[in-house]
Amino acid sequence: MGRILVGIGGGISAYKVCELVSRWVQAGHQVRVVLTPMAERFITPLTVSTLSRHPAYTDGDFWQATGRPLHIELGEWAEVILVAPLTADLLAKIAHGQADDLLTNTLLASTAPVLVAPAMNATMWQQLSVQSNYKMLLQWPRFHSVGTRSGLLACDAVGPGRMAEPEEIYPWVESLLITGGQRDLCQYKILVTAGGTREYLDPVRFLGNPATGAMGLALAQAANHRGAQVTLIHAPVSQRIPPLEAVVPVTSGQAMYNAVMAAFPAQDWCLMAAAVGDVQPGTYHPHKLRKRDLPDCLPLAPVPDILQALSNIKQPHQLLVGFAAQTGEIEPPAWEKLIAKKLDAIVANPVDQAQAGFGSSTNWGIWLDRQGQRLEFSLVPKLTLAHQILTATRSFYSSASSGTSAAGG
Repeated sequence: MGRILVGIGGGISAYKVCELVSRWVQAGHQVRVVLTPMAERFITPLTVSTLSRHPAYTDGDFWQATGRPLHIELGEWAEVILVAPLTADLLAKIAHGQADDLLTNTLLASTAPVLVAPAMNATMWQQLSVQSNYKMLLQWPRFHSVGTRSGLLACDAVGPGRMAEPEEIYPWVESLLITGGQRDLCQYKILVTAGGTREYLDPVRFLGNPATGAMGLALAQAANHRGAQVTLIHAPVSQRIPPLEAVVPVTSGQAMYNAVMAAFPAQDWCLMAAAVGDVQPGTYHPHKLRKRDLPDCLPLAPVPDILQALSNIKQPHQLLVGFAAQTGEIEPPAWEKLIAKKLDAIVANPVDQAQAGFGSSTNWGIWLDRQGQRLEFSLVPKLTLAHQILTATRSFYSSASSGTSAAGG
């Protein structure tokens, strides 16, 4: 488990940070909280100390002599620092290296990666001075940003400046704990597919599968957190879609085929994590069929084979990774699929075991590639597994590029 330092700025959205602190503690992380003087006007030290199971730090603690300087201790202790909400004043101080309180001194005394979550009035956010400070901050390798969101603000204005929601910030910090803040995929364009396709018989009935899209979304998030330009093509999913370079929603296998084939030529890697159906009803009925009109035998037609089509047009610099959701013995059919589809690699995972597969928050699997390498991933949260898959993909890509072509064949 990790050590997370949370710096809370003086904004109305400070209340959202309380949920994050609680979740991290429940997940087993160690959490320390620093409140700026303005933050204390919005939430109390008692609130965050109760949630973090540790006394909260304020400027009153900073100016007391108690052995080693507190900002040095906290800066060295932290593995990841979250600053939320990042107000205009706090942004200006950090961007220009000012240190006049406990939080800003701690940031300067640390080498840990920092995630900022800006939040302010839309007019304030759009000021040239604020945007200049923000761009300056993001030029430094330590600093990462979850960005702002548009919507109704506390001042009743509508526009950019809302702080990102806790469910968006939480995985960002988890990624930074895993990677140490590395942007090791910043040179890659990565296409990820997610979700389970639906093949409609009529407007209300379809052939489908139980895929929720969680694994594909985790891959897209993890790649984005590591600096990649991510294109996500997704069938219906049960989770929030993360903000990415490009997001293309589809429903059917044919629609996913069309979208993937259009996007693939511009990509370096393609991770096909979507659960695409193999067949579709032979006839689509534009109006709901009455129960008595449902056919006793349903004629089926094949859905386009996306992996096979991609392997036929893949260029030497491109990498194609498939996924195989299996029951029973998962490895033999994955090897068969790897060879038959001419893939660079495949990730096989079970869907008939507890805490793995469709709808679970955790997963495990086996990586197999055309160089004969086999890696087994143990049961972990899907975001963690996503990072492990990306690391294996990067390693394979580097190895293949330095030897034979990464395209295979």
